[in-house]
Amino acid sequence: MKITLVAIGIGIVATLAIAAALSIQSENSQDEIRVGYFPNIGHAIPIVGLEKGFFVKNLPDVQIKTRIFDSGPQAIEGLFANSIDIAYVGPGPAVNGFLKSDSNNIRILAGAASGGASFIVHPDSNINSIDDFAGKRIAAPQVANSQDVSLRTYLKENGLETAERGGSVYVLNVANPEIYTLFIKGDIDGAWIPEPWATIFVEKLNGKRLFFEEDLWADKKFSSVLLIARADYVEKNDSIIQKWLESHQETVEWINLNNEETGLIYNDFLHNELGTTLSESVLKESFSNIEITSDPIPKSIEIFAKRSYDLGYLGRNGYDLTGIYYSNQTLGTKHMEMISYHD
Repeated sequence: MKITLVAIGIGIVATLAIAAALSIQSENSQDEIRVGYFPNIGHAIPIVGLEKGFFVKNLPDVQIKTRIFDSGPQAIEGLFANSIDIAYVGPGPAVNGFLKSDSNNIRILAGAASGGASFIVHPDSNINSIDDFAGKRIAAPQVANSQDVSLRTYLKENGLETAERGGSVYVLNVANPEIYTLFIKGDIDGAWIPEPWATIFVEKLNGKRLFFEEDLWADKKFSSVLLIARADYVEKNDSIIQKWLESHQETVEWINLNNEETGLIYNDFLHNELGTTLSESVLKESFSNIEITSDPIPKSIEIFAKRSYDLGYLGRNGYDLTGIYYSNQTLGTKHMEMISYHD
């Protein structure tokens, strides 16, 4: 029941937060920053940083407003609607948002997490390898989010196609809480999902972790969460952004030195926001499967962009990511000036 409440609670909070976020249309001021993030392990930086007071300490005269979302595309819509100023999202939505926004009005400010996604199969699925995928029903969060891009790419790379394109694998795109319900009912055979959902499925629902996504990447590293912002907000509030990035980095360093307390803070967040908590074993395993880092791992973003393009998510006329990175002196990072592709 405890885990069921987590699933239901996350769904309710995300839905209410989205509605609230999209209803705000007020003009921004120099003393306000509105941030969106998810109730996932990979979003530990805003969750922990806000709870520990790192952001408030460095931005004492700035009002910080928060919105909780369930997927990257939803957060991108919040940015487009001018209901949030910055957001923690996956690389898939970040790239899509940059290319689809007016005048490329999205900037990547920093990395936030690497890894933290897995492919989990149902105990009755009879899936032991890619050879068993034909005819199966596989779930991933919203279309064009990072797990969806990874799942569909994995299928294509292994000679499989989705049912809507004439293939034999049925891909369902639904929110994480709905994936949880479908998994319990046995209505899906597997799911490509982030933490803590992946570990919940393994420890509480007897799912089998077929593989960690990082095992499919060179050096076992890929960007799974990024900090992005509306470019117009950055241009008008550069000092606030610099202070946010200082707090962001301070939180990264604190998390990596205080793993146990980080888990407690995350559980407190779930309790305060959703009225429930995760077990100690789920917390420990979930956090062990992800790296909290400010490195955006640019090469992996380039790969996500190419994969999204190959899947048709970026149109068919090529793409150009020139200007996607914010010039980040605070973190001292150097990113690619341009990522482009044309047929």
